[in-house]
Amino acid sequence: MKSGFITILGRPNVGKSTLLNCIIGQKLAIISKKPQTTRTSIKAIVNRKDAQMIFIDTPGIHTPKNKLGEKMIETIDDAREGCDIILFLVDACDEGIKAYNKKILNDIKAQKCKKILVINKVDLVKKESILELIKLYQEELPFDAIIPISASKDDGVKELVKEIVKLLPEGPLYYSEDEFTDQTERQIAEEIIREKCLRLLDKEVPHGIFVEIIQMKKRPRKKLYDIEAIIYCEKKSHKGIIIGKDGATLKRIGERARPEIEEMLDSKVNLQLWVKVKEGWRDDANKLREFYK
Repeated sequence: MKSGFITILGRPNVGKSTLLNCIIGQKLAIISKKPQTTRTSIKAIVNRKDAQMIFIDTPGIHTPKNKLGEKMIETIDDAREGCDIILFLVDACDEGIKAYNKKILNDIKAQKCKKILVINKVDLVKKESILELIKLYQEELPFDAIIPISASKDDGVKELVKEIVKLLPEGPLYYSEDEFTDQTERQIAEEIIREKCLRLLDKEVPHGIFVEIIQMKKRPRKKLYDIEAIIYCEKKSHKGIIIGKDGATLKRIGERARPEIEEMLDSKVNLQLWVKVKEGWRDDANKLREFYK
């Protein structure tokens, strides 16, 4: 039996969450084109007859601009410590090794774990440019494997998983075979709602959003959940944008979130959403502790 922890690293929007969802075969990590969509580390457990793989999706590596950003960087550092394999994702569209990727390379060079370079979005470029990128990275660090993939097309992902299993050490089952994540249903539902906010709202508004479910109750003898959630934002002006004219935007957020939550819970959902203001929460240590317990 092989088992171990695989940390996924890379800059924002390189496809870490898309890759995680592709590997586990279902949606666990939320996805949007907005940077820093992922705020915490998310564990996904993949069980096979010969291996248990615990994948850790991390926030995109960035220069923090507030206390939330600093907390996200701490999360990345924690996820790197003690892992068995690092998957370093880079964008096939990059011309050369960008400065942010050089920093990641320097950070992981001294780590004794196995390292796999994963070149994502290869469907968008010519083969010659992929080969050139491989050569540049090989000169910087002798990776244990280099795998070109397209996570959005599920191309090359099976080959990547085979390589991961090959490099994993022998070990025990860290989680029971029926577990697939360390996230609770409540946390997943909160993230689904936040994802819809990210997709429907523009500019700075979605970055200052946090979603908290204050009630998640199953009705006795009925296949129905009553869920009440608060969407927190940082400014009074943002509250009006989230609600929209006559409540239209908030209604669309609920309409898009509800089917995914119902699929996750295998139940009908009565979803009620409210919007509240908590000014400057991303720079408030006490509020960050309250939100990210």
